[in-house]
Amino acid sequence: MQKIYGRKPVLEALKSEVELEVVYIAFGQHGEVINQIFSAAKKRGIKITQLSTPKFDSLTEGQNAQGVIALKSSQKYFELDEIITESKKSKFPFLLLLDSIQDPHNVGAILRTAECAGVDGVIVTTNQSAPITDTAEKISAGAVSHLKICKVNNLVHAMEKLKKEGFWIAGSHLTADSKNYTELDYKMPLALIVGNEEKGIRKLVAENCDFLIKIPMKGKIDSLNVSVSTGVLLFEINRQRTLI
Repeated sequence: MQKIYGRKPVLEALKSEVELEVVYIAFGQHGEVINQIFSAAKKRGIKITQLSTPKFDSLTEGQNAQGVIALKSSQKYFELDEIITESKKSKFPFLLLLDSIQDPHNVGAILRTAECAGVDGVIVTTNQSAPITDTAEKISAGAVSHLKICKVNNLVHAMEKLKKEGFWIAGSHLTADSKNYTELDYKMPLALIVGNEEKGIRKLVAENCDFLIKIPMKGKIDSLNVSVSTGVLLFEINRQRTLI
């Protein structure tokens, strides 16, 4: 059983098709979002239980839950074929691949940005990657509930399948031969890969990309946090695709 902490993440879960077991609300909680939670839960037939402060605090495990916790059975993952099929309903299919992102805060921030940028699906690696934890879900501000997420054992094999399905693969990679991220034309079926917080995308992953792109640095620090750089890239892709 996985917990969803916080008013906004719980409300977004209620608005989505996520299967929730129960919503716990601490006594004394008020406000517009709380009212929306009650309404959405009633509409979906999901039980709401109000708890005393001591009982509610015993469930938070030190998290800032803003007086609201929901329990869901487990994180739902989609098959790669499902994500590919759904993405092809878009004019320009757009997938995001996470190569060994290990900090759940980064995972949550990336998923939030990905949902805001309208990606059709997110592919994560099974090994050497942070799972979709309670922390990642809370940091995503409920985006996890609206995204199609797929887990794969071998990212390179997934890339090969995407290429056969007509996708072009662009990897974020800080090397001398990488193109400036604004120079690539993104109006095509695209899979963008971002990599590990310290090492970036792995060597074999980089070798199997069609394009390598980078964000030029102007200061003394030579790289951005991966969640920040992902946001820059996703919204440049969106910007270009609106200029049609």
